[in-house]
Amino acid sequence: MSRRDLRLGMRGSRPDFLIIGAPKAGSTALHEALATHPQLYAAPVKEPKYFLTPDRRPDPATQRGPGDAHSAREWVWRRTDYERLFAGAPPGTLRFESTPFYLWSQASHPHIARQLPDVKLIAVIRDPVDRAFSNWTHLWADGLEPEPDFRTACRLEPQRVAAGWAPFWRYLDLGRYGQQFASLFTHVDPARVRVVRYRQLIDAPAETLDELCRFLGADTGVLDHLPPSNVGRWAPDGRLNTWLRRAVRRGAAAGARAHPRLWRIAQRPLLAALQRGNVARPRLEPAVRTELVELFRADVERLGELLGADYSDWLTPEGRGTYTVRRS
Repeated sequence: MSRRDLRLGMRGSRPDFLIIGAPKAGSTALHEALATHPQLYAAPVKEPKYFLTPDRRPDPATQRGPGDAHSAREWVWRRTDYERLFAGAPPGTLRFESTPFYLWSQASHPHIARQLPDVKLIAVIRDPVDRAFSNWTHLWADGLEPEPDFRTACRLEPQRVAAGWAPFWRYLDLGRYGQQFASLFTHVDPARVRVVRYRQLIDAPAETLDELCRFLGADTGVLDHLPPSNVGRWAPDGRLNTWLRRAVRRGAAAGARAHPRLWRIAQRPLLAALQRGNVARPRLEPAVRTELVELFRADVERLGELLGADYSDWLTPEGRGTYTVRRS
């Protein structure tokens, strides 16, 4: 065994590439598409989150939002457990996992660079206002978000961060890609990072997937579509749904003391009742978008300078909406 193997562990137990973000920007669809390629091996746990707190349990002080403590029980934080995720990969395949918070977490960047010095990284980024709205609708539809107004939820972000709510509640901060890439590029060679826009993935999936396969060194012409999207679920406000949301949050808190799988099974009837019917997700009001765009302007300009690309379309009063809206 070489010194490099002793330091990093055998290649077979570590990933060759990571999908690092961003949340609610298409990383799940990309993960599922790449997982069907015969030369690529996806870790059986999609979001292990190992590099957020390598070899340390998630700090309870940063898991105090609704459902956070329950979710933290699913993190793969031990190195041996993390390496075991890749042990079943067939010989010669490229191993990967997807944790969309790695791009946001500046603390994870030196860990990734040190433990995986040759790793390739894929980041899918999306209009930060559309991304934030999708983040809020996700948590609202799942009964965890207690604030029924998106703009108010954004204004509450500093208080929630101070109170120790987990990263997924950072509707605005998760979309500040300029500062995130500035940190990442101080630790990782930009040549090993491929950035994909959400609209590329949705509007031209075959071409985008081929481009990523070339970047990874896998055969092209194998993947030509993304899996179906399930973003249509919605749970409007109302007396019954208010009660159901409270039940979901209380159950999630109780679930923090049980095996995560048990709570996921127990919550199914609650979520089915909450998301009953076929109510379409709402569109973001242009006035709200216009207000929020200004919070991202400087960061979007910084991102464009870092990547040498034009992201000015993210600064317009009209967003591009969800996957369902864009494909309709």
